[in-house]
Amino acid sequence: MKHIIALLLYFTACLSVGAQKYVMSGTVTDKKTGKGIAYATVKAFPSATTVVTNEDGFFTLKQEERPEVIEVTHINYNAESVRLTEIPASPLRIQLTPSSVLLQEVNVWTDDPRKLVDIAISKIAQNYSNSPSLYKCFYRETVMKRQRYTYIAEAVVDMYKTAYNRGIGRDKVAISKGRRLVSPRAGDTLSVKVLGGPAQPLMLDVVKNASFLLNDEDLADYAFSMDPPTVIGNRPQFVVALAPKHILTYALYYGKLYIDCETLAFTRVELSLDMSDRDKATAFMLVRKPAGVKFKPRELSCLVDYRFDGKVCRISYVRSNFRFSGDWKKRQFTSPFTVACEMAVTDNITDSIQPISGRDSFDSRDAFFDKVDYFLDPDFWQDYNIIEPTETLDKAVNRLLKRHQSAKR
Repeated sequence: MKHIIALLLYFTACLSVGAQKYVMSGTVTDKKTGKGIAYATVKAFPSATTVVTNEDGFFTLKQEERPEVIEVTHINYNAESVRLTEIPASPLRIQLTPSSVLLQEVNVWTDDPRKLVDIAISKIAQNYSNSPSLYKCFYRETVMKRQRYTYIAEAVVDMYKTAYNRGIGRDKVAISKGRRLVSPRAGDTLSVKVLGGPAQPLMLDVVKNASFLLNDEDLADYAFSMDPPTVIGNRPQFVVALAPKHILTYALYYGKLYIDCETLAFTRVELSLDMSDRDKATAFMLVRKPAGVKFKPRELSCLVDYRFDGKVCRISYVRSNFRFSGDWKKRQFTSPFTVACEMAVTDNITDSIQPISGRDSFDSRDAFFDKVDYFLDPDFWQDYNIIEPTETLDKAVNRLLKRHQSAKR
């Protein structure tokens, strides 16, 4: 279970929804700087359909009817609600104001950060869903060699989760629709596979997967401290920082736990693997590599967001990032790689919730690379809600498509 995220390197030779009727798009920016805000949560009411902005702050939302209200939230910003009857048309331009937290507004439960974490753990059963849930999600993974994309894959998936007072044993993910595109260039011979892929959110759900971090045995290996409080969706948050306290045979994490000041629910988890010992970091990250390639780890980080729906918290967004270099012993150069995986929950399905069968599920030992096919159809996503590609990613897709078309001639 320590190897929640793993990479597999190797050499290469060269879902159903109802018809949607309303599409709207917009950009979320910082009111002071005017810069786009990445990974902001955009939620429509009353449908509760949700999307996440891309790195440029852009989003597209698709649903059956025009929403009445759009709510946008992001850490360290005041939440912004936009009533669409007051807005003429898409695209929207939504500005968020940086938030400030007054200490006197925060209810102080304890000044001991470890005790605060323990109290939050004891409240998991009441702060998270006590019944099965089924979510429609969008998943994307990309690989960049230096500043150039060599692999892009996307999917719409169903994610089934049992109640939070149970483990993750019966939690499953199934691919509804997926596609991938791999660079055909002869120089791009090192390919990267991420084991687990769409199943990562099940394992990285730190609140539900107690064997990952939030248990007495693992927490004993960390030192805790209080960071300044912050705001998520206009709700004040305690911020508990953790750092390795002991030297173990495997790498530990640095991280932050965000805890709602009122409910004491975990709302956000940020973790970054300790890279001080390269051998331990490599053992943690790497499953297999080709002979003749030296793997040099640079970063493994992950983010898990939970969204409060007015009653309970639900997992809403998961992102993991890998950075490493591949050195070829017989060649005098080093290639830096960046691998990113993200999944956003777009819809909470409330009717006829059924578990996903084992034969239909995506296994944590599988690579998404092997489960989906090459794509070309420009209307592939139809009416699905997705994380819009950034401008650079959109251009990369077009370049890779052109190379594939040229290679076929």
